[in-house]
Amino acid sequence: MASSTLSRIEKIRDHISPSYSEMKAARIIKISPEVSEALSAGAPVVALESTIISHGMPYPQNLETAKQVEAIVRKNGAIPATIAILDGVPCIGLSPEELMSLAILGRKARKTARRDIAYVVASKQTGATTVSATMFFASKVGIQIFATGGIGGVHRHGERTMDISSDLVELGRTPVAVVSAGVKSILDIPRTLEYLEYVSAYQTNHFPAFFTEKSGCNAPSRVDSPEECARLIDMSANLGLRSGILIAVPIPSEHSASGNIIESAIQVALKDAREQKVTGSAETPFLLARVNELTGGTSLAANIALVKNNAQLAAQIAVSLSQLLK
Repeated sequence: MASSTLSRIEKIRDHISPSYSEMKAARIIKISPEVSEALSAGAPVVALESTIISHGMPYPQNLETAKQVEAIVRKNGAIPATIAILDGVPCIGLSPEELMSLAILGRKARKTARRDIAYVVASKQTGATTVSATMFFASKVGIQIFATGGIGGVHRHGERTMDISSDLVELGRTPVAVVSAGVKSILDIPRTLEYLEYVSAYQTNHFPAFFTEKSGCNAPSRVDSPEECARLIDMSANLGLRSGILIAVPIPSEHSASGNIIESAIQVALKDAREQKVTGSAETPFLLARVNELTGGTSLAANIALVKNNAQLAAQIAVSLSQLLK
């Protein structure tokens, strides 16, 4: 009887005391020794998602890309923390063996957004984290910087379908800075910018459209150095804003030519979708498949280049933030 009462009290306390729930969550999450040591010492750490490994490209290209991105983070002075759920255990920082295992598993790993986390953990599945899930876990352990290729957004005709990526919702409630190349132009970029809580473009006044430097929309604000990004992140934390920051980085100039080719393919794909009356949830898969077909795989190469570029800047920001907080 007494143990049953204590159990009920504990469950109630979980719901009414966020700090107590976070303590329990910390016991569920596995942090690699390297990442744990870096966080304890206040050293710079950069979170990395795992969906690009499982769903972004085939093995062994996915493994090589993951290793290269982690190496770029290290080269720029930070510790990489690739995040995934392995057999029901949320892992912050993967060993070489864990990274290889996830890469080989590929699409058999469940694509895991924030809404899927509890189910994947409870059922002891392996999940590759999307932007929203990666932000969630990064925030839980105190990682403030996250590098990715691009984020989701408001889909075209979203005012009717309410098809809005959970990435945007997460950016509105989780204090992690996300370094990305903006959003793809298959999305509704003006409405995406309207939805976002805070976004700043890097060394430009224009909001990038993933494969192209300019989307046709101005960015709400601009930052010009890793140090300026770090000051912005620090001030947001000091003010207690409790929301994320999107730092939108244009495609590197050496890849802008292929970016323009891809953008042209996107416009063709959009035209094809209209002519074939492809709408709703079927639209995005149709567009992505068509773009890949039209570009002969060029879009994947550009995607990898974007991730590497964003990882480099994210590491530099993490180093600047670490120095600022000392």
